[in-house]
Amino acid sequence: MYHFAIRYPSRAALADALRRLQKAKIPLQGASDHGVSEALYLSDPDGNGIELYWDRPRERWPKTPDGKIEMYTRPLKLDALLAEAPDGT
Repeated sequence: MYHFAIRYPSRAALADALRRLQKAKIPLQGASDHGVSEALYLSDPDGNGIELYWDRPRERWPKTPDGKIEMYTRPLKLDALLAEAPDGT
């Protein structure tokens, strides 16, 4: 198995997962903005990859000038994501 993925229902839910990971001091291996989605990457204790992500609404997916979906990989701004986390106190 290379990795498995868990889809979150919203950006706020993914932000809450990030907040909880940081609180538990679980290190990320990466964080990416793919245009159509945003994802966090980490490993389980056996070294299996875990992807936590949410899909942007289809109407917000980036498109090329001819209307095709344009995916990419850019660094995810974690501070901006955390700003959307619900208050966990």
